[in-house]
Amino acid sequence: MSIEAGNSSDWRRSFDLNVLGLLYATHAVLPLLKAQKSGHIVNISSVAGRTARAGIGVYNATKWGVNALSEALRQEVHKDNIRVTIIEPGLVDTEIDNQITDPVAKQRIQERRNSIQPLQSEDIAAAIVYALTQPPRVNVNEILIRPTGQEH
Repeated sequence: MSIEAGNSSDWRRSFDLNVLGLLYATHAVLPLLKAQKSGHIVNISSVAGRTARAGIGVYNATKWGVNALSEALRQEVHKDNIRVTIIEPGLVDTEIDNQITDPVAKQRIQERRNSIQPLQSEDIAAAIVYALTQPPRVNVNEILIRPTGQEH
């Protein structure tokens, strides 16, 4: 959805879920991880957290926020042996289209989804498992994963 045609309630919901939700969950778990002097936080971002595209500026902003918060957190907690990983999927077969309220934007994303074979949830799970199963000396900071047919 374009910024001009945007709905401020949709913007708020996106920031509440993608940015504030991540902050609340992280804030809740950090004392436990610090007390045990280890842990691994995996945050789900998006390709949209790396590139800005017309029509999804608010979503871009939330996912860039996820990336920035994750990197800042990594710098804050690495001395406590807490690892932080960002998973940045491209197009995934999910129900996210149901959350799009702008009919033009919804049609555009559905056409894009139908033009390539999207990632499946198990593809994202495999990326998470990869990051989590690395030796303690390894922190996989980011995993960018796209469908083979996805250009951007």
